[in-house]
Amino acid sequence: MDSQHQSASPASRPPDSSRSDTTLRVNGKPHTLTVDHRRVLLDLLREDLGLTGAKKGCDHGQCGACTVLVDGRRVNSCLLFAVALEGCEITTVEGLGGDGEELHPLQRAFLERDAFQCGYCTPGQICSAVGALAEAAAGHPSHVTDPAAPSGEPVTLDRDEIRERLSGNLCRCGAYPRIADAVEDVIP
Repeated sequence: MDSQHQSASPASRPPDSSRSDTTLRVNGKPHTLTVDHRRVLLDLLREDLGLTGAKKGCDHGQCGACTVLVDGRRVNSCLLFAVALEGCEITTVEGLGGDGEELHPLQRAFLERDAFQCGYCTPGQICSAVGALAEAAAGHPSHVTDPAAPSGEPVTLDRDEIRERLSGNLCRCGAYPRIADAVEDVIP
């Protein structure tokens, strides 16, 4: 083999600039990993941390199966580079209930209302609903919010608001009516 095709010895290789040490707080616990800059949060959660609740559906941010919360806001984890989330608080469906085995009220409502069939989209639906409830409580309007509603005041969540706010999460089984019922059950 000529010298052009030989690989450099480990000592002579340049430092790997495509990976960085990254610390994320996932479900309340810090995790420091050396992460490839191209690695998306969804893959890190599932493959590196063993948190398989968030699912890879479309891998294009269109189905919502991968929805998790980053600093309390819902995001499509298949679209976010993990290294860009240094220091962020990430909550997955596994972490919604806290450290104990107690279910989050939305998880309990989904069970009570039978708001799932195959269950594939359910973790993303639940995380999205948690985020939607927080957004409405903070006064963030949706496309169906009455324009006359006072700015910055909590938005009343009726059936149309719930459906609009969860419209980015697809369910192949068609459990939408029961999903909306479950969300209605936990509205304060």
